[in-house]
Amino acid sequence: MSLTKEQAAPKRERAQATAPLPITNDAPRSRRRPVVVGAGLALAAVGALVSVWMVNEAGDKVSVVATRHAIEAGDTIKASDLVATEISHDAQLRSVPASRSSELVGKRASSDLPEGVLVTEDSVSSGSSVTAGKSVVGILAKPGQLPVQKLHTGDKITVVHTPQDGSASASSSKPGSAPDSLPAVVSRVGSPDANGAVVVDVAASEVNSTSLAAWAAGGNVSIVLEADN
Repeated sequence: MSLTKEQAAPKRERAQATAPLPITNDAPRSRRRPVVVGAGLALAAVGALVSVWMVNEAGDKVSVVATRHAIEAGDTIKASDLVATEISHDAQLRSVPASRSSELVGKRASSDLPEGVLVTEDSVSSGSSVTAGKSVVGILAKPGQLPVQKLHTGDKITVVHTPQDGSASASSSKPGSAPDSLPAVVSRVGSPDANGAVVVDVAASEVNSTSLAAWAAGGNVSIVLEADN
């Protein structure tokens, strides 16, 4: 009889070991770490701020004037030369609002304006053309005959006659005498060629234009940029 009880005991133990665990509502719950919660809130706040900034940037646009194509210095600006474009508002930019584009028509470009650049208050001038009442002479200046500093329309220059030996003029043949020179104003500056030579149109009084043309034909000139007063 005792043997039967001893054999039955292991069976009950095995049955209890294989029985399913009871289901309760008191199972342990995972606890969220404060650091993880804080990081999530911070990311959500940053995302909200970025969204607000993007909305503000998209809405803070202004319509300004830009060049439809390249305009050379000294050219009179036409309505067909301009186009309206939208940019982000920047108080530091002196761009011209598109509503004032008509005010630019008829004025002259103060400097070369490439295609697609914004037009500012300094891009145009209402002054008369530098060629008014003057004759224009084209001078082919090679490197060394003009300053490295780029010339612009309206710059005051002095054209110096630099004849070769044996062809000096009477006024410059005397030892210690200053070479012949004539005042002029830059009308337009061309683009350098493959050798770096540039054609500079200069405006001068009619009485001086013939001498300038003769000097330019011989290539015996140097262009001096006058200092601003």
